[in-house]
This record gives sequence, structure tokens and C-alpha cells, in this order.
Amino acid sequence: MDSSASHGGKKGSISVLFVCMGNICRSPLAEGIFRQCLRDAGLEAQVDVDSAGTGNWHAGDPPDPRSVETAAGHGIDITMQRARQVEPEDYERFDLIFAMDRSNEATLKAHAPSSRHGRIHLFLEHTMGTRADIPDPYYGGDDGFENVYQLLREGCQVLLERLGAELRQPRG
Repeated sequence: MDSSASHGGKKGSISVLFVCMGNICRSPLAEGIFRQCLRDAGLEAQVDVDSAGTGNWHAGDPPDPRSVETAAGHGIDITMQRARQVEPEDYERFDLIFAMDRSNEATLKAHAPSSRHGRIHLFLEHTMGTRADIPDPYYGGDDGFENVYQLLREGCQVLLERLGAELRQPRG
């Protein structure tokens, strides 16, 4: 994120939204991992973090039990999260909107005002420089969730480094 980006109207804060299809597997894990990274860095109060899905099939549901178990295995509790669908206000509220895959990125851009397309990014492209998807582990085995966790953890660390440097810069 460049320092010229808008910060959701709150001075000294950045808002981040992670998005997958149903908001029960990848995006809740990303939200939980990134919140933990922020806590560990002492930046939790400066960054607003949420997750959502492009679809509404699971609205109100907790994360997939396999996501909960994978997160818990790494000391992260995501049990309080509840799935929700991306809302039109999200395109205004969030400075950075990270799609977990190219399909969700296309869906987000199709629904967002064109003036907000610059806020929408493919997660691995933005963090790791590769135009690749975080694979959807929903129909696979438990090892798929661990693989997703590791990809998200690596990307969240890079995101934290970038945002942390920006958040620590003095503002005029």
C-alpha cells in the first residue's frame, strides 16, 4: 500500500478486508492470522480488520470447523467470527480489500464502483508478488487447510511489515 492511500477517514488507521467465496474457510483464517500478527506487533489498535464472502450462503455461520481447528493449532481463536456477505459500504469503508482468488477478485470488481477498484487486490499478488490463488480447501482434506494457513501466514507477515512501516511513520 502506498502512503498516498486514503485511510477510511480515521487518522492513523488502516482498514483491511479479506474476502473469499463463503467467508467460512480462507477469509476467516486470514482475518485471524492478521489480527494475531497485529497483536504481536503492538499495532492492533491502528488497523481495522474484517472478513466477508462474495456469496451469502453461510451468512451468520461460524467458520468451517476445519478452519477453526487449524487456527487453534497455531494458537489463534476464530470461533467468535460469523460469516457475512460483502456489502456496498465495504468498498468505502476498507482501504485494502484482499480477494483470496481471481474469481472473487473479479466478482468484487464487478460490484465495486470503478473509483474503488484500486482498493481491491489479489492477496498473493499484493503480498508475495505472484498472481496466484489461495486454494479453496473446502472440498479437500485437512491438509488443505494447513496449506492455506501457511500461505496466508506468509502473506500476512509481508502485509504486516508494509503496513507497520507506514503506521510508524510520523503524519503531518
